[in-house]
Parts: sequence; structure tokens; C-alpha cells
Amino acid sequence: MADADDADLISVAIAGNRDAFAELLRRHYDRIHGLAWQLTGSRTDADDIAQDVCCILAEKLPAFRGDARFTTWLCSIVLNACRDFRRRRSAFSRFTGRLSVMAGLAQPPDGRDLYDAIWIESAIARLKPELRDTAVLVAGQQLTHAEAAQLLGIAEATVSWRMHEIRRQLAPKSGADD
Repeated sequence: MADADDADLISVAIAGNRDAFAELLRRHYDRIHGLAWQLTGSRTDADDIAQDVCCILAEKLPAFRGDARFTTWLCSIVLNACRDFRRRRSAFSRFTGRLSVMAGLAQPPDGRDLYDAIWIESAIARLKPELRDTAVLVAGQQLTHAEAAQLLGIAEATVSWRMHEIRRQLAPKSGADD
């Protein structure tokens, strides 16, 4: 199985071969986890999302038509899983935040991801979510503007504009305003 290309593994996995599916996961797990980490900024959240994506992949693999590269299609699944995670987290955070205040319980951050996330937080945390997603797909996952546009459901020109806007927002501010 290790010598087979992705297309062969996909065909065999769809036919029900667990070893082929396991090989696909082995090959692409780092990409799944890495993209989830880049999009969330948290290793712990990325662990959870990557696990979810592996389950989703088992369900959605038969729907892969080969219109795009497998890795591009896989990135779209991870991106959607991260979006769903954010929505769930946001709703849950509002609820637990109110509950914590009412009950007088507040858990301090555990700091496990602090060192690993410093560069992410300092550079892209200020960006709006749509800019952050675009930056992660183009710069982090090195997708083309066309591939990122397809995943995000926007025009390729919009991806180009967003990348220009990201560079503008993240550019060092010069002190030449005097």
C-alpha cells in the first residue's frame, strides 16, 4: 500500500479496504493537523479537529470526484471543520462564560500552546477570520489563489485582494510619519 499513489488508494479505500484508508490517513494526517493548527492557533484544538476530520473523511471519501487535487479537497474538509468548530466554540463559550461568572468558576489558560502560538497570534490574530483563513491556505498550505478561491467559495481576484490586504496590514509600520 505504501507504494500506491493517492488515486489508487482512494479507489481501493472506497471499495472498503481499511489498509488503503489507513495509508491515506498516514500520508495526509500531518497536513490535516497542521492546517487545523494554523487555522485555530491551538495544538489541542487541532488534535480534536484532526480526529473529527479523519471520521468525516471516512464518510466523505466516496464523494471525492477528482475535480481537484486530493490535497485541495482535503483542505476544504479541514477548513469547513475549523469553521464548524469556531461556531460551536463561540456559542459554547458564550454559554460557559455566563455560567462561569454565575458560578464563580474561572479556569486560567493552561499555557501549553503559549510558546508554539506566539508567532501566530502576533502576526495574524488581528486579522478578520476571512483574511486569516485566506492567509493560512495560501501562505501556510501553499495553495494557489485559484485553489484557495475554490475552497473559500470566492473569486480568485478576491483571494488576490485579500493577500494584498494581509500584506498591507501585517507590514511593519514605518516611523516616517514625522
